[in-house]
Amino acid sequence: MTLRLGDTAPNFTTETTKGEITLHDWSGDSWVFFFSHPADFTPVCTTEMGMTAKHAADFAARNVLPLGLSTDTVAEHEKWISDVNETQNADIQFPIVADSTHEVANLYDMLHPEASATATVRSVFIIDPNNKIRLTMTYPMNVGRNFDEILRVIDALQIADEKTVALPANWRPGDAVIVPLSVSTEDAKAKYADLQVLTPYLRVTKDY
Repeated sequence: MTLRLGDTAPNFTTETTKGEITLHDWSGDSWVFFFSHPADFTPVCTTEMGMTAKHAADFAARNVLPLGLSTDTVAEHEKWISDVNETQNADIQFPIVADSTHEVANLYDMLHPEASATATVRSVFIIDPNNKIRLTMTYPMNVGRNFDEILRVIDALQIADEKTVALPANWRPGDAVIVPLSVSTEDAKAKYADLQVLTPYLRVTKDY
């Protein structure tokens, strides 16, 4: 199944390290950072799980719930969590989906046969409170994710929704934003005191 931006994230009920969850019920009115890793007791995955735990406060501040997944069992996850916490100086509190049947991995197209028939690639799905997929990323098995970028794009998505703006390359909170083309330059000048009209199609402001 190919999932595209704007699609409703497929719902599922499954066992996790925090008990059984149904995705749409569990997420409530929160955003979700749903990510897969190839396997427990592997080196790159260990660093990623630890980093997710270390950013718990950052995710909470953005109303984001992390949700991990691999094709291992709950029992294997629980043993591995001890290793992660010890080696990464972390405290994993978010749930990790147990997907030994590959049901969820197939639902989200996390298995790429040319990479592995049984281990998930490093997929990322950012899901909004309306259960819509807003961003996807796929990393290979031997390259860990950039968590600064994950937090940056969550900030960008949330600001874009709240302020109805667009975000330029390398945007970070506090940087200028782009006024979308749906807003006329006349209306933009009335709304934004510091509007810069670089071209008729590129208008930027920090007053948002």
